[in-house]
Parts: sequence; structure tokens; C-alpha cells
Amino acid sequence: MTDTPPKPGKVRVPAEDLRTFAAELLEKGGLSPEHARTTADVFVWASLRGVDSHGVGRVTAYLELLAKGVANARPRIRVESSTPATAVLDADRAPGPVALTMAAEEAVRRARETGIASVGVRQTVHTGAIGYYVSKIAEQGLVGLGFVAGMPNMGYTGVKGAAVATSPLAIAVPARDHAPLLLDMATATIALGKIRQARASGTPLPEGAAATEDGTPTTDPEKAVMPLPLGGAKGSGMSLAFEMLTSVLVGAPIFSAFHSDDPKGRKHRQNALLIALAPAAFGDPGTFTADADATLGTLKGLPVADGADGVYYPGERSAGVAGQRAAQGVPVAPKVWRELTESAARFGITPPETTPDV
Repeated sequence: MTDTPPKPGKVRVPAEDLRTFAAELLEKGGLSPEHARTTADVFVWASLRGVDSHGVGRVTAYLELLAKGVANARPRIRVESSTPATAVLDADRAPGPVALTMAAEEAVRRARETGIASVGVRQTVHTGAIGYYVSKIAEQGLVGLGFVAGMPNMGYTGVKGAAVATSPLAIAVPARDHAPLLLDMATATIALGKIRQARASGTPLPEGAAATEDGTPTTDPEKAVMPLPLGGAKGSGMSLAFEMLTSVLVGAPIFSAFHSDDPKGRKHRQNALLIALAPAAFGDPGTFTADADATLGTLKGLPVADGADGVYYPGERSAGVAGQRAAQGVPVAPKVWRELTESAARFGITPPETTPDV
């Protein structure tokens, strides 16, 4: 009798090596060196923080988007502006990390002069982890807000079938001594990736989290095809509002086009809005960061509920995970690593050295 070989486990890869590796793959996929590095940085940022659904596992999906022409490898990005505090970035179907990183930089630059700046992004492809872009704004000492609208893939209260998108919201607030507050959430009860994971493992879904194609709630991952909105009418209403704030505002409606008779309306695309607020425009920035620290410290000092392991503010635990993974390496799931190394072999790239994730 032959012993069955053990299944490969997770591996750990130094963050910088993983970033370089991902950038090399994306460059081979058609992106310019600069755009490849930018996109890889967004993926590794998410992997470092434990947001694996938006981490390096997305590299092979982006290679497919580029190969099919869904994402434009050589976009002609234009910035249109009519006032000092606002701009619209026409992404020309550039990958989201490319377009939104540029939009975040533009928002910061303008907000330093005007106190507040808004940059809309139209016609991009998959924005990635939106928390990355508002965090980049917070790293500059400003408050960052971000909204995204995408293709309808989620139920809407009272509607049969998919109606709106699982559109996310992110807010980053810098502090003096604490890690920034980072709220990064979708308007769905559960992510599509979680449904796929549950289907693969045969694990039942939580009640009220997902639905069948016609909108009937189900806990069976084999029957679930779409998430349900967070808080029912609250989540679906937020998604529709984000469509107004992004797509409609920049003259690139997604919702109405998707539900029209025009087949072009179902072509994959996303829009976004990034806002930067300069604390200096509202008062003393030093006082602001001190008060932000005091607020977070006050929360941390509240009595811990029975059974809880502590009191945490949004983004605190993921920042701690990022610190650990930066020091110990980023864990990569077997399936993801296999896909990455297969792509590397196709492109003639040597993968970085790994260690077992024990």
C-alpha cells in the first residue's frame, strides 16, 4: 500500500519578496513597471493585514482580466477639473489600484491647498481593497473617505434577484500614537468570496447572509449565488446612495445601464469617490491628532465585556496582524501559491524562497 503524500500547506513569503514577485507577474501580464508595482503594493498591503480575499490571490485574476482585455494594460488616464477642490479621473479601464492610487494622491494634493478635496474615478476595473487608498491619505496626516460602486451582484429589499452592488465604504483617521482608525466595510452581510469558501468546505452560511438566484434567503452554499445587504434596507440603501455619489455624480451610471436593455450596460466596470480632509483647515492639526488619540484611548479603557478578549477600534487588529506578518512573512494559501507559481513558470519567472507556515 502506497502512502498518500501529504497535502501542501500554507507557505510564508517575506513581504518585500512577495511584492516584487507579484509585480513581476503583473508586468509580464502587460502592465508598465510602475503600474505593476502599484498594483502589487495594494495586494500585499491587504495580505499583510489578513484581508486575503483582496490579497495576492487576486494576482492571477488580474492576469486574466488583462489577458481578456477587460482591464486596460496601457490606459490613457485623464484628470478633468473645473474647481480647485474637485476632479474627475477618467481611468480608461485601468486596474483599480492604478486609478485609485492616483486619485488618492490627487485628493491629498488638492486638500492641502483647499482644506477638502474630492476626486471621482470613472471607468476603472476592480478597485481592490479600498481601505488601502484612504490609509494612504491618512499617512499624509489627512482624513480619508472612500466610496465605490460596481456591478449589481447583491439583493435589494423588495426586489427579486440581484439589484445593487456590494459597494464598500472606507474611512481612515490618523492619530498621534495609535494606529489610524480604519473602517473598511461592504454594504453586504457577507462577501462573495466567503460564499465560495463555504461552498468549497461544505460549511453552512449564516442565516440571512446569502440568497439564491431569485433572491430567496438560504444557508446552503451550493444554492447561494449572491449576498444579502447588511441590515436589510440599510445596506441596500447605502449601496444605492454610493451609486449616486460615484457613478451618477461623474456621469458614468452603472445601475441604470446594467438594468437596461443595452448589453453594453453589463460590461464590467467600477467607479469610486475619494475625499481628503485636512485637519489644519478645521483647527490645530496637533490638537486633532491628540484628541483622536484620546478618543481611541478612552474606548480602549472601557470595561471589557464577559467573554471578550479586549476592546478594539476599527483597523486596530488588522494593523497588529500587519506588524506580525511584516516580521514573520506573509502566509499564502496552497491554492493561491500553486496558481502564482504556475503563472511564474509560464512567464519564466523564478518564485521567491518560502518557508512552511507552521
